[in-house]
Amino acid sequence: MKDYLHKANVLLEVLPYIKQFHNCIVVIKIGGEPMITDELKEFIAQDIVLMKYVGIKPVIVHGGGKQITDLMHKLGKKSVFIDGLRVTDKETMDITEMVLTGMINKDLVGLINHHGGKAVGISGRDAHLIEASKIKVKKTDYGFVGEIKKINPTIIHSLIEQGFIPVISPVGMGEDGDAYNINADIASGEIASAIKALKLIMLTDVRGIYKGKGDKKKFLSTITKKEIASFIKQKIIQGGMLPKVKACLSALQSGVSKTHIIDGKIPHSLLLEIFTEAGVGTEIINK
Repeated sequence: MKDYLHKANVLLEVLPYIKQFHNCIVVIKIGGEPMITDELKEFIAQDIVLMKYVGIKPVIVHGGGKQITDLMHKLGKKSVFIDGLRVTDKETMDITEMVLTGMINKDLVGLINHHGGKAVGISGRDAHLIEASKIKVKKTDYGFVGEIKKINPTIIHSLIEQGFIPVISPVGMGEDGDAYNINADIASGEIASAIKALKLIMLTDVRGIYKGKGDKKKFLSTITKKEIASFIKQKIIQGGMLPKVKACLSALQSGVSKTHIIDGKIPHSLLLEIFTEAGVGTEIINK
């Protein structure tokens, strides 16, 4: 009997969160190790479907940098990075779009649908969702690496209204019709802003944000915008965490209530972050 009561108490504990987030849009960006481990992808798909069935409206944006590099290696093409950005010639862009839109996107859609969801895969080129232009950096030509000019969210709203779960690959379209590789972190932040999401959640392969360096690092379950700015200035936040944090700040500035960076290697980390008081990652709040 105690086991049954415990289960009932767990369900009652999540009731306030279900009520709070019912009918709200939550953008989830999936990247890092959670994208390449079959077991973790299963957990993520299950979490997304459960969120949908309790009344949350999930919108998924995914990356795929490692998978792009792996396929390029198999095809005998070397990946070249300058200041963290992949130099993307036409052939590399073709490979990038094949991996993001043709492989990873369809894999996620299939997993979500297998667990009872109704997911639809799209890219930023569909219905002019992501209008992009070539990124401009002095003295460096990155090729088909793009920056976002505009988000046209009509297709996302249409899918949500019909009960579907949009799964978006971050490939933008330029005025010339060419495809551009867009940073998935930045894309998720811009999309969350455009569709007026309540939350933006970044699933990655680290727990979240830490204060300090080395052995003196302290994990932060909550951090403010002001603290983030200080951490960036002190270079406590740098590297791959920087675009994630900047995307979160941009989303907060545009009206998204809360943003989160969480470790997707933790089984069911999405549910733990949304439906528990403590959560499992770092919550960035608008203060």
